[in-house]
Amino acid sequence: MAKAIREHWAVENKLHWMLDVNFSEDDCRVKKDNAPEILSLIRRVVINMLSLDTTQPSFTKKKLSKRQKRKFANWDESIMRSILGIQPL
Repeated sequence: MAKAIREHWAVENKLHWMLDVNFSEDDCRVKKDNAPEILSLIRRVVINMLSLDTTQPSFTKKKLSKRQKRKFANWDESIMRSILGIQPL
């Protein structure tokens, strides 16, 4: 029983760590109504999309971290489209 509880919390802590590292979730001050739950759900969807994205930008040989992918997606629309699964124009 104790092992199952530890394993459950290990998964929970790992997910929270990823959200905090990638989105500074602990610093978020959104508190009105159900906005925190909605924002958390959006962040989890984004984390999953970044994890599923296998494209590699031509400008680097290294595998990009989730944080780097988010940054480059803000700078380059083609990278953003790739992560979102949208065909180029």
